[in-house]
Amino acid sequence: VQLVESGGGSVQPGGSLMLSCAVSGLPFRRVRMHWVRQAPGKDLEWVAVVGTEGSDSPYTRYSDFAQGRFTISRDNDKNMVYLQMSNLKPEDTARYYCARDAAGINRGQGTQVTVSS
Repeated sequence: VQLVESGGGSVQPGGSLMLSCAVSGLPFRRVRMHWVRQAPGKDLEWVAVVGTEGSDSPYTRYSDFAQGRFTISRDNDKNMVYLQMSNLKPEDTARYYCARDAAGINRGQGTQVTVSS
């Protein structure tokens, strides 16, 4: 299984970023996919999940801090998972990982997001 994240960077507060994750080596259409994050000195933190039910509009769930600002999505034809982040805050600074599980045990190498003025 390979999970490769991209799209991180440095933005000012209030800015936006789109993270991408290329997935291979598993039956992607049948697997829920998560985003988790880890800020410096803190534990991994679950961000969002996108389900598999309904090829056109799978269910999504978000942590409280992500609700209303982040949008998770997937493209089953491209084996891709996305996390659109808007209205970013300094406390969103972290390394973001896509993962097969909510605990982030099976995750990629991550992509760094830094929010500062």
